[in-house]
Amino acid sequence: MIYELRIYHMHPGKMEAIHKRFSEVTIRLFEKHGMPVYDFWEDIDGNLRLYYVLVHNDRESRDRNYAAFRNDPDWVIAKNQSEADGPIVVKVENFFMKRVPYVTGR
Repeated sequence: MIYELRIYHMHPGKMEAIHKRFSEVTIRLFEKHGMPVYDFWEDIDGNLRLYYVLVHNDRESRDRNYAAFRNDPDWVIAKNQSEADGPIVVKVENFFMKRVPYVTGR
């Protein structure tokens, strides 16, 4: 099992748009394509950043599932509609992680 931390740096005024897109479309499509969401966070210091972690079996399945997600017609439509007034995300960072053996968690 691997975890993917994704950090979205948002355009000013677009935080509500990203929340709407995730809550109405994206999370459901992640699940459909075998990429369950572990958790989500917002920056509490006023930075326009959203953080979330996806769970994958391995890098190969992540790449395959993410490609299927990006090409899903429902995603293409939702992304285009949500960005009709301009892009939402300035930049995306992602990091791949694995659990350490000495801490139990979720």
